[in-house]
Amino acid sequence: MRSGFVPVVGRPNVGKSTLVNALVGTKVAITSPRPQTTRNVIRGVVHRDGLQVVFVDTPGLHRPRTALGERLNRLVGDSLAEADAVLFVLDATQKIGPGDRLIAQRLTEAGTPTVVAVNKIDVASDDEIVAQLGTAGEWDFAAYIPVSALSGDHLEPVVEELSALLGEGPAFFPPGMVTDQPEEFLIGELIREHFLARLREELPHSLAVVVEEVSTRDDGLVHVDAKLVVERSSQKGIVLGKGGSLIKEAGSEARREIETLLGARVFLDLRVRVEQDWQRRPGLIDRLGL
Repeated sequence: MRSGFVPVVGRPNVGKSTLVNALVGTKVAITSPRPQTTRNVIRGVVHRDGLQVVFVDTPGLHRPRTALGERLNRLVGDSLAEADAVLFVLDATQKIGPGDRLIAQRLTEAGTPTVVAVNKIDVASDDEIVAQLGTAGEWDFAAYIPVSALSGDHLEPVVEELSALLGEGPAFFPPGMVTDQPEEFLIGELIREHFLARLREELPHSLAVVVEEVSTRDDGLVHVDAKLVVERSSQKGIVLGKGGSLIKEAGSEARREIETLLGARVFLDLRVRVEQDWQRRPGLIDRLGL
């Protein structure tokens, strides 16, 4: 069979996680309009007859301002070093910029077989799509495909083009397994996703979620203990909301999605903790599992 690891790379907020979810056919990575939502390397597996593509969703490459940002960029570099092929995602609604060109240069220098996906064609004009394809075509990669992760347009050609670039190899994951992320990680990401949707722009990057315990009671109820970590005392009140309204609303929605993930009733216990400037403290970043 053909198989291999395919990092999905691009600038922040071009739709990498949404595209990985669409290709896999189920949610393996959280999504948000906030840049730098993805903080870990997340694998999503596509199974076809005689084919297994392991997509590796990576953080968006960006100019780092904190120790966390530097670590996220290293994650991307490490993923590219082990790549069998690469899926490079561009945003059809935005002109190709220095960040895109830097990624293209790195891929060209590495010589890694690359497919370019021009995403968000469902909201881009025909002129924008043609312009993106024309400019990106100067890089001489293996294939260029206009896609929409939201509507599902042209996803199968992406798999077909990548399949042609992969060599013979083993099945890395058993049939039906779509991700290697543990339940605790997925639960924490679902919680963070629902808070990201409600927080002001300056706060989302300061929020981390740590799932401390997941246990099943005798009556089948799953008890999830999680803490929401912020960087300053002033942010604690924002996460809680007036009278606890925000944490209650976001927590309720997260709980319902966690119940779908686990197939069981869930009690979600959320607490907020302040860890001063955690993004700039490598040791604390380690302890937070990032």
